[in-house]
Amino acid sequence: MSSPEPIIRLAAKGDGVTASARHVAGAVPGDVIDESGAITPGAHHVAATCRHFSTCGGCQLQHADDVVLADFVRDRVVNAALGQGLRPEELLPVHLSPPHTRRRAGLHGLRTAKGAVLGYREGGSHRVVDLAECPVLHPQLAALIVPLRGFIAAHGPKAMVGIDLTLADQGVEVSLAHFPLDGLGPTEAALDFARDHALARLTVDQGYGPETLWEPEPVTVTLSGVPVSLPPGAFLQATQDAESRMAADAAEWLGDAHRIADLFAGLGTFAFALREGRKVLGVEADRAAYLACKTAGALAGGAVLALHRDLFRSPLQPAELNRFDAVLLDPPRAGARAQVAQIAASNLRRVVYVSCNPSSWARDAARLVEAGFRLAKLRPVGQFRWSTHVELTSLFIRP
Repeated sequence: MSSPEPIIRLAAKGDGVTASARHVAGAVPGDVIDESGAITPGAHHVAATCRHFSTCGGCQLQHADDVVLADFVRDRVVNAALGQGLRPEELLPVHLSPPHTRRRAGLHGLRTAKGAVLGYREGGSHRVVDLAECPVLHPQLAALIVPLRGFIAAHGPKAMVGIDLTLADQGVEVSLAHFPLDGLGPTEAALDFARDHALARLTVDQGYGPETLWEPEPVTVTLSGVPVSLPPGAFLQATQDAESRMAADAAEWLGDAHRIADLFAGLGTFAFALREGRKVLGVEADRAAYLACKTAGALAGGAVLALHRDLFRSPLQPAELNRFDAVLLDPPRAGARAQVAQIAASNLRRVVYVSCNPSSWARDAARLVEAGFRLAKLRPVGQFRWSTHVELTSLFIRP
């Protein structure tokens, strides 16, 4: 009979791992596993905050305390770097977003014979967990779970509905997808729902794209003190605290750089944070986001300009990049292979790279190091609390 084994680390998907490479779901470092797989909890094993944990696919690590969570986020980022032979000169403390701070969420709803279910999908399944609570959501989003369930029960189709919630300056935006409104009655009910719950905006996609049904005043999101128009479906960092941490890193690390290119700029999350004493060009492919950034930049004094350009198909070339003192890039999960190749061929000496995917970041980082950059600073960021999704900020410098 084999001896009990301690869990020494967490795998990428959240399983506990022993020294013999045994994977155990639901275990964290410090736990002990016997031959049958039974877990003896250790000092870092805590009671889950939410009653839906282990069923809901939204969280994987509610049984881990903050020490283990921070170690997990750090190790995911550092191991991705080491996998490409990269070692940061300075590894900064992990930033973890606290509970009840998520300001955007994607849920699913389904009308049933007994009413409706509304929530996230179960792990590895298409079934929907009918939420009674969600400790990651901002309270203003969580407060809409029960009324939205009732609205879907009364007026929803007999098919799965997509529900996106976003906290804006004016309140919560609700976007319903695959939600036909058949006739005047359901349309009036939707408007009543928006009015009764003081929504900032209600959009409904009946199969032809999102249509705005309710928007008492133009919806904005404030980015570093600048109100920016928030188009339906626009990307927004998941939590305000993580956005502030990453923006502060960027502003500090870019130092005295006066002319900055913010690539994959979106609404201008980083561009507006960098504008003080600088000129920033925000480059974005999504037309609605580009227009929002352009308009807000003009109203904020002209320090932020915007350019509409697809950096995957048409990355900035070395001659264009050489006009700037530094570059910030925050690409989608696929990374920025084509754009990084052009940065490597340019005369740029300072790059801040923000990433939501350590694997694609590490691939791009290796290309920068190959071109003479050094990885000067690296900060792991866990803004998707209790999930295995990890982000980071990084600084690259070359002579």
